[in-house]
Amino acid sequence: MLIGYGDVAQRMAQLTSGRWRVAALIRRTDQLQAVRDQGVTPLWGDLDQGPSLKRLAGWAQRVVHLAPPPGEGLNDPRTVRLLQALSGRTRPTHLVYVSTTGIYGDAQGEWVRETRALNPQTERAQRRVHAEQVVRSWGQRTGVRVSVFRVPGIHAADRPGNLKDRLLRAAPVLVPEQDIYTNHIHADDLARLLHWAVWGALAQRAYNVNDATQARLGEALGKLADALGLPHPPTLTWEQAQATLSPLVLSFWRESRRIDAQRLHREWPWTLQYPHLWSAY
Repeated sequence: MLIGYGDVAQRMAQLTSGRWRVAALIRRTDQLQAVRDQGVTPLWGDLDQGPSLKRLAGWAQRVVHLAPPPGEGLNDPRTVRLLQALSGRTRPTHLVYVSTTGIYGDAQGEWVRETRALNPQTERAQRRVHAEQVVRSWGQRTGVRVSVFRVPGIHAADRPGNLKDRLLRAAPVLVPEQDIYTNHIHADDLARLLHWAVWGALAQRAYNVNDATQARLGEALGKLADALGLPHPPTLTWEQAQATLSPLVLSFWRESRRIDAQRLHREWPWTLQYPHLWSAY
């Protein structure tokens, strides 16, 4: 059962439907037939309305939770409601929670492993930390195998606001001496990973996810621009960025880290279909 039936969940459903019975939690009734046409069973419900989730109990043995927290606050009541709905007499055997690498905060460009202390520096990241704590505690209490995947920026050429579009609208990056390290994963690679996770990920285990780019943002986008025959993005100093860019963009630019995903590759020696940021364009 897929909770949060967005782009990545739909890619995952394409890998699994026809081999297993797959269901998805759907909030909008006008989407129900389109979901059925994809070979997926739609289950109407809203994570903001606890009573609507009653039908989820006992439906699936394996659950992948990709739904984001609400847009405000320090907690994730959506995840709390979901776990309450799954806590009936027949519980799932495994729950995979898709979190974010933003929970590590600013590491000043250092490598970050799963054992690093969490340091959320935005309310957005604090909500994710709360969700991780809730699902892991629930797993320990109920005996359900819970695995957490900490995911960086997701990209693909066919996703809205993709990196080619970013280059075409000449979105800036920081000057090299002030630039941040970028961490990304292609949506198809993430879908394949989650397909494996529901069978192979270990209990009470957190996994970092990252491709092999290992570059600062401006350098990575410059290589993508070269591959596409487009101009490199313009650059700004941090002072110029503060004067011209939105608080949301600045919040991402305040954090630089290199995500170490060796644990994942040791436990599942997978081959990335798109190993670098510029591989898919």
